Amino acid sequence: MSTETAQKPAKLPVTVDKPTPYNFDLGLLLANDPNPVAIPASCAGDRAALEAHLASVARDGAQVLINQLLTTCAVSSTPAGVLLSLPAPQTALPREKPVPAPKPETKWAAFAKRRGIKPKTREQRRNLRYNEETGEWERKWGYKGANKAGQDDPIIELNPAKEAQRKEGTSVRGDKRREIRERVKRNERRMRRNQRIAEGRK
Repeated sequence: MSTETAQKPAKLPVTVDKPTPYNFDLGLLLANDPNPVAIPASCAGDRAALEAHLASVARDGAQVLINQLLTTCAVSSTPAGVLLSLPAPQTALPREKPVPAPKPETKWAAFAKRRGIKPKTREQRRNLRYNEETGEWERKWGYKGANKAGQDDPIIELNPAKEAQRKEGTSVRGDKRREIRERVKRNERRMRRNQRIAEGRK
């Protein structure tokens, strides 16, 4: 093994001195160096020397940021490893995309505002409910939904008054399915109407 191969690389300093101190936003892991980048005359026309000098400037910034993090932020030991808690960011970053234009108020939104109707919570929107009779969670609608309960029962109790008024060709088993299909169609018509209203307001 040669002497050059056995030599360890020289350790770089862990302290950085600048005429003007750095500005930090630790919440964004940002270190801002207000000092101008002075390019040595020896780097003129030498691309490799210029790259090496810029890498040295960047290393100094990274070193100062690490020093600031270790001396300012709280460090804790957890089963997942050593964690360093960052403060809240202070620098307002610009948006990548413009702020979207406000959407026109739909007919339902205007109605809900007048009536004081609040949007459903995440729990209320879940398509699950607990059936205390079976002790299991079941769907409210959709495949094997609770709103289809009774459709496949082998025996259905009939109302004599309703059966006397029943149209020919219909059955009590088909009433529930027909009601669900009609409700879906009504909702689709309302959605199309609200979309036409919203487009007319643009």
